Amino acid sequence: MGAARHVQQVEPPAGLSERDQEILDFENRHWTYAGSKEQGIKDLFDLSSTRYYQLLNQLIDDEAALAYKPLLIKRLRRDRSRRQRARSMRRLGIES
Repeated sequence: MGAARHVQQVEPPAGLSERDQEILDFENRHWTYAGSKEQGIKDLFDLSSTRYYQLLNQLIDDEAALAYKPLLIKRLRRDRSRRQRARSMRRLGIES
């Protein structure tokens, strides 16, 4: 008798749609696709890059997304915060 294989079924967090999960999964592994990320966005989601990033930006603030992909969301929050600080500094004429 072989060893039993146990597959844990993980319920998606409440509040995340299937598309939300797919966007987060894609963002987590986009580099594995041949070609540009923008082409992957168009092929997989039939969205413009602008709309994709609008949706992703909303997900970054969603606690359900944080529960689903905590490392990704924390990294994206840090990246966004870093970009916002850099823009603010440029507007104030402060060189970094």
